[in-house]
Amino acid sequence: MITIVSAAILLLIFVAEAAIGQSFYEGKTITMIAGTEPGGTLDMRTRALTHFLKKHIPGEPTIITEYMPGAGGRKAANFMYRVARPDGLTMATPVSGFLILAVLKEPGVDYDIGKFIYLGAPDGVAHYIFHSRKEAGLSDLDKLRAASGVRIGAQAVGHTIYVVGRLFAYALGLKDARFVTGYSGVELDGALVRGELDARPNLAETLVRRTPEFVEKGLMDLHGILEAPAGKKHPRFSYLPEIASFARSERARGVIEMFRASRVTGGPYILPPGTPKERADILKEAVRKTFNDPAYQTEYKKLVGDDLAPVTADEIEKAIGALRPDSEIIELYKKMVGPGPLPSQ
Repeated sequence: MITIVSAAILLLIFVAEAAIGQSFYEGKTITMIAGTEPGGTLDMRTRALTHFLKKHIPGEPTIITEYMPGAGGRKAANFMYRVARPDGLTMATPVSGFLILAVLKEPGVDYDIGKFIYLGAPDGVAHYIFHSRKEAGLSDLDKLRAASGVRIGAQAVGHTIYVVGRLFAYALGLKDARFVTGYSGVELDGALVRGELDARPNLAETLVRRTPEFVEKGLMDLHGILEAPAGKKHPRFSYLPEIASFARSERARGVIEMFRASRVTGGPYILPPGTPKERADILKEAVRKTFNDPAYQTEYKKLVGDDLAPVTADEIEKAIGALRPDSEIIELYKKMVGPGPLPSQ
């Protein structure tokens, strides 16, 4: 009898909570803040999610996306921490670098990553390919290392692509590499074709989806790949040497592993600190259901060009807690994400 009564009470609580969630979100609009420009891989991930997320939120609110690129994710993260109302109507997906920037206590970080509410991430696996334009004549690693002043493009100082480019230049021992910023992701590809840049790193998924001719027509020389997590091979580019194989010191390997550890948290979806628990739980469950939705998985594959590799909110929080490298590696990593000259190995 007690069991039946308990079950009835739990059912009533569940129904009441669902009704509260539906009554709140019905007719509302949720704003998704994307910490990047339109057209890139992060944008494609966001589009795939928002298209399906609303049907898993009671009341099926409208979801719109606002773009807030800049400062390696700091701009979007600062907005969520300082400005966004904690009412369950503003979500964000800053680029993944916003987490490590906080660990490093970089300038411009006005947020505490321990206070955000994490909803999960779709991309706990990443592959970055370092490539150069064919006309630059850097067809193999010996020529790449012999060249001086290779122009490597990125969106901004601190952006994930910028950091990956710096890691490759550091590990490869490039001479006087120059880092040219101020482009969007799409503009970087055009700058390569026009000869304004010599090289850039890019996500493998973006490379084959947005610029397949770079690979299929041999317009680019592919030099190496960064795997996150280590050992997770890309089915198409498994032949490329992994960045750790270029490292000539424990310090170099340590800074690569630090980036890798931060990247496996994916590009998390977050809520502002102080968001009511019942609304946060509704959105957390909606994200989980979306990740398990076969239609979403198909759309994600179509838009992003890679399989879904979801990370749960609990896994993200655990990974953030493990980001405690030693002081020497932190100082070295700071030089990687900053604008100054690269250190020697």
